[in-house]
Amino acid sequence: MKKLFIALGVIVVVLIGAVIALVTLVNPNQFKPLIVEQIQKNTGYELVIEGDLGWTFFPSVGLSIGRTELKNPAGFSEPNLFAVDRVGVEVSVMPLLDRKLEIGNILLDGAKVNIERLKEGSTNLDQLTQKGTSSAEKPQTQSTDTQASEQSAQDWAISLAGLTISNASLSINDQQQQQVTQLQDVNVTLSQFDFEQWATLQANVQGSNNQQVFAADLALEFLLGKDFARYELRNIVLDASFSDEVNKLERASLKLDRFAFDEANTLSFEVAGQFAELGLKTSGNAEVIVDKAIETMSIDSLTVATTLEGSSLPVSPLESNLAADISYQVSKGHLDFVLESFKALDTELDGKLAVTLDEIAKVRFSLHSPNIDVDSLLAKMAPEQQGKGEGSTSEDAQSSKSAKEQEPDLSVLKTLDVQGDVAIDKLKANNVKLDSVKTELKVNRGVAEITSLSANLYEGSIAANARLDANKAPASYTTKAAVKGVKVLPLLVDAADVDLLEGTGNIDMDLKGKSLTPTGIKQNLAGTVKINFADGAVHGINVAQLIRENYAKFTGKKIDGVDGPQKTDFSAMTATLKMNKGVVTTNDLAAQSPLLRVRGEGQANYLKETMDMTISTSVVGSLKGQGGSDIDELKDVTIPVRIHGSWAQPQFALVFDDLLKEKAQKEINRGLDKIKDEKTRKAVDGLLKGLFN
Repeated sequence: MKKLFIALGVIVVVLIGAVIALVTLVNPNQFKPLIVEQIQKNTGYELVIEGDLGWTFFPSVGLSIGRTELKNPAGFSEPNLFAVDRVGVEVSVMPLLDRKLEIGNILLDGAKVNIERLKEGSTNLDQLTQKGTSSAEKPQTQSTDTQASEQSAQDWAISLAGLTISNASLSINDQQQQQVTQLQDVNVTLSQFDFEQWATLQANVQGSNNQQVFAADLALEFLLGKDFARYELRNIVLDASFSDEVNKLERASLKLDRFAFDEANTLSFEVAGQFAELGLKTSGNAEVIVDKAIETMSIDSLTVATTLEGSSLPVSPLESNLAADISYQVSKGHLDFVLESFKALDTELDGKLAVTLDEIAKVRFSLHSPNIDVDSLLAKMAPEQQGKGEGSTSEDAQSSKSAKEQEPDLSVLKTLDVQGDVAIDKLKANNVKLDSVKTELKVNRGVAEITSLSANLYEGSIAANARLDANKAPASYTTKAAVKGVKVLPLLVDAADVDLLEGTGNIDMDLKGKSLTPTGIKQNLAGTVKINFADGAVHGINVAQLIRENYAKFTGKKIDGVDGPQKTDFSAMTATLKMNKGVVTTNDLAAQSPLLRVRGEGQANYLKETMDMTISTSVVGSLKGQGGSDIDELKDVTIPVRIHGSWAQPQFALVFDDLLKEKAQKEINRGLDKIKDEKTRKAVDGLLKGLFN
């Protein structure tokens, strides 16, 4: 045994002596020419080692390299493709006997990489890629040995004391695209690394791309399984900033407490910056889940609070809050978005959205809101303009306005496949109040349809559908609607602030047209509107009083009575309105009341907002019930009333020429009945007819 120890001691002394002799007697700088030659031979690049090569021995074997440069080929702006000030690496000796590879701190200081593309397309990496291609074409003759080596390597325990990359930089100069991207002050620090143990990584970088300047800082801890199949992250913190000529992202921060597959990982983020004239602050939280196969990714319990500020906003600051769940299936290209709540401008939304990626993405949605006040939104988004110009209703102004009008660009409709529904509990628009609003709509390859629209309004209801075809310019459209049992007076008061009509209204519309400019809609709108009102009144005119007063003027009689309310009651009113080229006409306007029977015809120009109607009124009952004394002479006489002028201020007038002619004809007929001689009667009748014709 003593001899054995002596032998082992001699071997160790010899080995140590040999290594010491190697370190002390052999200068590693003698290998510089060989290294330079091999680099030139295998890559085509010139290597310049300005610094010294050095090594260390026991308890670690290490190698250090000083200033080293890999030269660029001729014709490039930078002299070096790669340069480094110092490289150092160490490996512990004794653990190797136990199949443990303990690597000391790896140091890379002052590394600089310059990548360049010339205008004709060549790059300073072409020689390297050509050499790599040639090497790849060589036959593989050691596959069995390689597999054995890989299997043997798995039996080794590997650890790394650390990695330090300091003062590194990268420059990418693309002369073809006239873009220069630079990374400066690249620093990476890795702490002690062992398999199945947590390690810390820190990195920071600053850079620029033409006028864009950016910076990022990253810190995280990671754990890597020995078989490389398991890895986890924790305490992830990323901070970034960005700026260009008009935008400034002051801070983008992301924090992830932990990341592991098939588990909920808590995420938080903050973003603050100035984009053009818009200030943005947003923050949020979520639970992120990714399965190990990276097939399904989900973001649960997402909450986002956003504040926008700027003079271009209708409301500043503009605040919004969102709560949602998101999931995505990678192989199917399918996204599900569940909107738990979105609040902004006193409006709240909830619903769901599904998107399937395809040649044309399929979008399906369902949205709901408890209350939407469009008037309030528009008031906040488009404050009332002051000092509107005079004479805006003149023909010259209309012509100028029409010349500036342009058809909207609806080409995006050809790229959509959208279908969904919207439900609104309460809706206010143009001061019109609706509730239980439900609509179904779809857009497919240039055609947009409201397949169903229903709502309750003013004790009645509305049902409608519409279709817009944008495949040909100008776009064409059709719409059908049925309004049933609506109280007309409160609707008119709310919608137009007028009280011309009251009653229960039923309206059926069947319209079509083309062009979506304001003037184009009016000019090309065509179709039919059928109106049926019951148990109402026309405000602003008391027909009975008007008849009495005007009849008294023409007859010289005094009519006793009192002024009644300025309205005319009716039990029914019907009309068919035909629209064509900016003009609506009717020839079957009819109204009935205990006093009157009314027929009407005429037209209204909704381009100029004028009307010219003749309403023929027949007195069939007593005028006493209409606020005055009776006029029996007018019973069964048809009285024409002309309504003309602007919609805002219509004028009413009795056409008494026709009235008196009819009354005189009745009196003549009574006189003729008293003439007994037949020849005399015929002669007088012929003479009087000549007077009336």
